[in-house]
Amino acid sequence: MNRTLNLLMLATVFLGTTSFYTALYSKSNYYMVVNKTNLELKVYDNEGWLITYPIVLGNDNIGDKLYEGDRKTPEGTFTLVSKKVHSKWCRYMGIDYPTGADIQKFNERKQEGIIPPDAKIGGGIGIHGTWPHEEFAIDKYQNWTQGCVSLKNDHIKELYELVPVGTRVTIQE
Repeated sequence: MNRTLNLLMLATVFLGTTSFYTALYSKSNYYMVVNKTNLELKVYDNEGWLITYPIVLGNDNIGDKLYEGDRKTPEGTFTLVSKKVHSKWCRYMGIDYPTGADIQKFNERKQEGIIPPDAKIGGGIGIHGTWPHEEFAIDKYQNWTQGCVSLKNDHIKELYELVPVGTRVTIQE
């Protein structure tokens, strides 16, 4: 009985912290690296670096996302899971945050008292454009999102056409 319970718990932890999306669906020859310190998004293909875009984030504290509402951008490796034309932000490309690893970090931080007990992990993180006529936020590096990565609208249109769903996105400090 104990052995069965232990195996069941181990399987649950494994399945809960493993992202099968990338392995099953990623057919992209591209990958993106978001550097939060330099406020840039770089795009690569199988042959190397292609282009760099200036970006802004949620706030000036570039640390890892802790919980919903902190306006921080999560760190880790994600997969682009959706793309849509957006009425407010020109284009929106969603990532698979939170992953199993993010949930594990969140729960550990909650147990350590770093995160309030009633906090939620959040979601809906992506890469998108700016409000109409507010691209100056990118030029002035004014962080304004709720944790997303924001580009100029011309840049997000170009990126949207270039990379497919399934593209790997690494976000790092």
